[in-house]
Amino acid sequence: MVNDLNSYLPTPTKQKFAATFSVVRPISFWLQLALSAVSFLALFLAIFSRNATVQTTTNSVMGFGVFLGIIGLLVVSFRLYWVNRYRRLDKILQSPARELHPRKEDVIQVLQIGLIVSLVGLLLAFLASEVAVIAVLSKILALPQTVAVYRPENVIRPLDIFVVLANVNLIGAHLVGVATSFGLLNWLDQ
Repeated sequence: MVNDLNSYLPTPTKQKFAATFSVVRPISFWLQLALSAVSFLALFLAIFSRNATVQTTTNSVMGFGVFLGIIGLLVVSFRLYWVNRYRRLDKILQSPARELHPRKEDVIQVLQIGLIVSLVGLLLAFLASEVAVIAVLSKILALPQTVAVYRPENVIRPLDIFVVLANVNLIGAHLVGVATSFGLLNWLDQ
């Protein structure tokens, strides 16, 4: 099936690849930046608004979700830096001096590094989301179903949802990076 699809797609020339690259790169950059900015803001609110007096197991689990989210933000920050490297590569590809053009292998290597970074970030963001959702779920399951009992350690706070929101947006940011790198690599590798 993939071979059938590839037979219909034209083999990219340098000019076509450079044109596509120059369109895809800024879209990818701005989508990743927007999603990571929302994640940063949500994690910032969650970190600096936490109630330090209530220490429970679910808070430490949620803290681990925040920690993984921060690592995911660092990875997406590197990915945004790497997209800036794409911009330099884009300028070189569009220069009229053909001797300055990078080799196909060099372009593939740059795209592969971007793909690997995004996949690692995607894994971290997924784990962070799972940890945060498990912490929220454990709070929900710890509440008695028939009696309204207030226990501060079992209350789901809006900040818990911010952690989930931040990690889900990180998944989206890394998914955009994966899609960009993988799509360009697949098209270039034909």
